Amino acid sequence: MTTTEWQPTACILCECNCGIVVHTEDRTLAKIRGDKDHPASQGYTCNKALRLDHYQNNAGRLTSPMRRRADGSYEEIDWDTAISEIADGFRRIRDAYGGDKIFYYGGGGQGNHLGGAYSGAFLKALGSRYRSNALAQEKTGEHWVDAQLYGGHTRGEFEHAEVAVFVGKNPWMSQSFPRARVVLNDIAKDPGRAMIVIDPVVTDTAKMAEFHLRVRPGTDAWCLAAMAAVLVQENLCDQAFLAEHVSGTDPVIAVLRDVPVTEYAARCGVAEELLREAVRRIAAADSVSVFEDLGIQQAPNSTLCSYLNKMLWILTGNFANRGAQHLHSSFAPLFAAGGVGRTPVTGAPVIAGLVPSNVVPQEILTDHPDRFRAMVVESSNPAHSVADSASCRAAFEALELLVVIDVAMTETARLAHYVLPAATQFEKPEATFFNLEFPHNTFHLRHPLFPPLPGTLAEPEIWARLVRALDIVGEDDLRPLRRAAEQGLEPYGEAFLAAVGANPALSRVLPYVLYETLGPTLPDGLAGAAALWGLAQKTAMAYPEAVRRAGHADGNALFRAILSGRSGVTFTVHEYAEDFTLIGHPDHRIALEIPELLDEIRGLRPDRSPLTSVDFPVVLSAGERRAYTANDILRDPAWRKRDADGALRISPQDAEAFGLADGGRARITTAAGTAEAGVEVTDMMLPGHVSLPNGYGVDYRDEGGVRVPGVAPNALTSTDWRDAFAGTPWHKHVPARIEPVAEAVAAAE
Repeated sequence: MTTTEWQPTACILCECNCGIVVHTEDRTLAKIRGDKDHPASQGYTCNKALRLDHYQNNAGRLTSPMRRRADGSYEEIDWDTAISEIADGFRRIRDAYGGDKIFYYGGGGQGNHLGGAYSGAFLKALGSRYRSNALAQEKTGEHWVDAQLYGGHTRGEFEHAEVAVFVGKNPWMSQSFPRARVVLNDIAKDPGRAMIVIDPVVTDTAKMAEFHLRVRPGTDAWCLAAMAAVLVQENLCDQAFLAEHVSGTDPVIAVLRDVPVTEYAARCGVAEELLREAVRRIAAADSVSVFEDLGIQQAPNSTLCSYLNKMLWILTGNFANRGAQHLHSSFAPLFAAGGVGRTPVTGAPVIAGLVPSNVVPQEILTDHPDRFRAMVVESSNPAHSVADSASCRAAFEALELLVVIDVAMTETARLAHYVLPAATQFEKPEATFFNLEFPHNTFHLRHPLFPPLPGTLAEPEIWARLVRALDIVGEDDLRPLRRAAEQGLEPYGEAFLAAVGANPALSRVLPYVLYETLGPTLPDGLAGAAALWGLAQKTAMAYPEAVRRAGHADGNALFRAILSGRSGVTFTVHEYAEDFTLIGHPDHRIALEIPELLDEIRGLRPDRSPLTSVDFPVVLSAGERRAYTANDILRDPAWRKRDADGALRISPQDAEAFGLADGGRARITTAAGTAEAGVEVTDMMLPGHVSLPNGYGVDYRDEGGVRVPGVAPNALTSTDWRDAFAGTPWHKHVPARIEPVAEAVAAAE
């Protein structure tokens, strides 16, 4: 398929999913540029999107279902055999041990979410309860805090913020909000605005900042506690806002009043006066937006840091005004509703329906009767992305049944009993559920650019075939809905509600029902978008006025706009005062007191021992985002124009102390493993702090053989290093030892 016109789609390499337009030649993405018609990105894109054909035309694409033989090799089988055997295998596990012993990991990589919407039908039919994905490695601690503070997720309106605060976040490289680099440049060039960065590394964003609080690795909690304390102790809080919109302030104020700011500034390595000046700039601003990310979310005290950084905008009243922090609408929930449960073996917290990724091997490698015995992995690669890769491999090999759905033979796929080849994100309808902006929020259904590669299927069809194999819903149940769908959305809606009300079995497999009945009537090969009809109805009911302001009369109108809006649509338009109505508590007030975390603030007072030791004296950040790193769906290393093997970044002081030179090689050793990497000596790093990039260490097969560029970061991490509240891993704070590689030393001599 060759096109002479630009076709709209989206980048799939980070949560922004910026709109792009492409020219195609045969099955390649020949030309790529930003889509000026996209309502959020407005023509913006970073350099990474221009390399997307390395994903689309990965030489490792799978084109047939694969079944593992007894000797560990794989054989191609047909789809009917694969579906039948997999359904029988999961049915056997359910009948022998219970459906809750079937574990699900994934739900889609960046921008690959529709498959996850359909997986629930199959899993619910089996009685599967436990699931996890990448969010459980990052965001569950923040979610737990958000749920208690205001019952939802907030995002800063950085485009209009007078002061932007980034905590463990480098948006110049990791983006995460629309037009990130344009916005950062605008802030940096405006003398009336300011940027505050809290990060041990001199990142690209930190270089632009008016205030860089260069904390020692792992001491963010002391820095943030001191900043919140300055607001209280210097009487910089917005008392009127607190009185009208916040409850539980007195216990929090009392704890912060006792924080020894001077001591904490010394502990985190930030000059006290610089810290105080940054806080005063926040307090003086008309609007403040704050963004926390993996630098603190994958480090010690991560949940506490999530609590403390939100104090910066809550105590100063920076909510529900232009350029401040906002709750927002949601087209589809990223997290399940409900409280905190526990995993069956280790008793780890299950927050928002997600099992901490770090405990997954321990939930399998045991003789506990409630251990996970089977697993589905969809569009994810936990054998590479979860802590302690060796334990993950051992756990997955111990499962009675492991099924992987993916486009390539990943590290996880090579451990599976069955591998099902999926269509790429440009060969099927797809969308992202990272819809996080305020006051205008957008949703983008991407139409397929190519037909699925022969032998592959889109995930909605894979899940539908698996549900059919379980024989849960009969054709007699679906036939009336098929007829109604042919008459239009309004008749279909009436028939759908009546059918679900009359037949409880349908309610367990709603996405499947939509796919089978509404899907065939959708245009342009968009059957996989059928599940969005139900989400559009829920969105219109949840935010009726905001949906109407966006130009959609009801859920059906919104669904039609989504189907036809090739560059995405704005689905809600809120007014600032409505922010308070989005607070989930009955009184629509922020509930500031979280007793467990107030105890943690008090617990910072003793001089806690550092996690480093004589044997492991350096802190390793395992998984730094750089100009040529991305999630590991970009397996082809040819996309990288620099840093081809992912160098170990180290300070000049440490390089001299350890006998390392720029361009040499180093051995990195942790309690979990060892690896070798090239060396980049740079002033970006503090003494005692080194970093390796994310996205490396995946193998790639081409005509030259097998290549594995760089270090797989999780060969050096441990499942035991995790946050006590949320179980999120400490990937950004791994005690390590750095030594020169003997061969490199000999060569230099």
